[in-house]
Parts: sequence; C-alpha cells; structure tokens
Amino acid sequence: MSRIIVITSGKGGVGKTTVSANLGMALAKIGKQVALIDADFGLRNLDLLLGLENRIVYTAVEVLARECRLEQALVKDKRQPNLVLLPAAQHRNKEAVTPDQMKLLVNALSQKYEYVMIDCPAGIEMGFKNATAPAKEALIVTTPEISAVRDADRVVGLLEAQGVKKINLIVNRIRPAMVQANDMMSVQDVQELLAIPIIGVIPDDERVIVSTNRGEPLVLSDTPSLAATAFENIARRLQGETVEFLELDSSSKNIFSRLRKMFWSKLV
Repeated sequence: MSRIIVITSGKGGVGKTTVSANLGMALAKIGKQVALIDADFGLRNLDLLLGLENRIVYTAVEVLARECRLEQALVKDKRQPNLVLLPAAQHRNKEAVTPDQMKLLVNALSQKYEYVMIDCPAGIEMGFKNATAPAKEALIVTTPEISAVRDADRVVGLLEAQGVKKINLIVNRIRPAMVQANDMMSVQDVQELLAIPIIGVIPDDERVIVSTNRGEPLVLSDTPSLAATAFENIARRLQGETVEFLELDSSSKNIFSRLRKMFWSKLV
C-alpha cells in the first residue's frame, strides 16, 4: 500500500520544503517510487528546490479542472526517474482546491507510487486543511526555537483530532555548540515538549542554502555532508530500518546519546 505522508510544522521558515525535497529524493535514490505534491497554492517553492521550475506545464488546478490528465501535470526528475512532482498553481489562492479534491488527487497517485508526500504550507488555515485531509502519516518539522515548537505542538493536536495517528518529529537546524552553551534548546528539550517520536535530527548546514539556490537537493551532491546523511537516515528509518543518530559534535555526545536511548526505547 502507498504511504501518504504530510510534511508540516505550523510555523513558516522551519525548512518543511527543504525536508520534502531532500527526503523525497533520498527515498527515490533507494529505489522507491515517490510523488511529491506541492500543496502551497499561490506560493509554490518545491519546484525551485528540486530545480524543476522550468519544466512545469500544468499544475494540480488544471488536473482538477479537467484541462489535462494527471500524468501530464507530473514533472519527472531526469536525475532521479523514481521521483515526480505535482506542482501547485502559483497564481491561485489556497481556496482554489478543496480537501475533497486533494483526496482525489492523492488517491489517484497512491495507485502508482509507494510514497505520496505532501509539502504543507505554513499556518493552520485552508492550505493546512487541504494538505492534511488525505494524510495517513505526518512528519512534524521544527527548529529548536520556542515559537516553532509551540506552533508544532498546536499542529500535533490538530492532526490527532483528524485521526492521523502516526506522527514523527524532525528537528531541523540544530547547532550542537549553541546547545552546549545553553543558547539553544536541545533535541531532548524539543522532544519532551512535543511528546512524539523523533525520526530525524538535521544539523544546521550552510550547504543547504547553496543546494537550495542551485535547485539541487543536498542528497544528490557528490560532496558528503552531515545534513545529507541525516536526510538519508530519515528515509531509511521511514523504511523501518534501525539507524543510529549521527554524532554531530564530540562536545554534544551526551545530548545525542540520550537521544539515541530515547529512540531505541521506542523501538523495543
């Protein structure tokens, strides 16, 4: 059966689209058939991060209006043939699509693709309702900032109310040196506040910005990086593998050994 996963956060700017692009590409690299849906109608960006912006002809709105077939709107990635993108319409608002229409699109994609991943817009209004309506699972992305964590907590409650029971946490842009200096919340702090299982911790890495500007997800780079490895490890954990968390910094050994213990305890 296809896995339908929404990637969300509540707060904008925490890296949802970066996670969507890299995680989708990482899953495609290990042989999974992946469909990425940009659900941010009016402010699409997933196409830019994937480097596919110049290849868009039709969008989800044209599919729903029956102006084209679904297959015509899907943008295939030449670098990774296992991945396709269903782009959002850039010149429509979030009311252009209804939750029921999103369910129709996702249902059609789930007939062919092993993973259907929905990049959710910021906020908890109509765009959030559209993106989460078809979801069976959720990945909550947050940075270790109190405002982002509070918004993530609100989203967890909304997802649970919708019947989404499988919810995992990704902590993005962690800086171990700042954690050690008590200038940043630790991964353990975030996990304790949200009380959902952690599936990934991604270090703050300036190469993410470079890869975003180039339209080339970090997991496709020939230059190894901890952030790329973190994305690949999340993909493997989604597949059910037991993968240890990275030692991002020797000074942060205690933080991440605690994190590993928490993750292992949830698997046992």
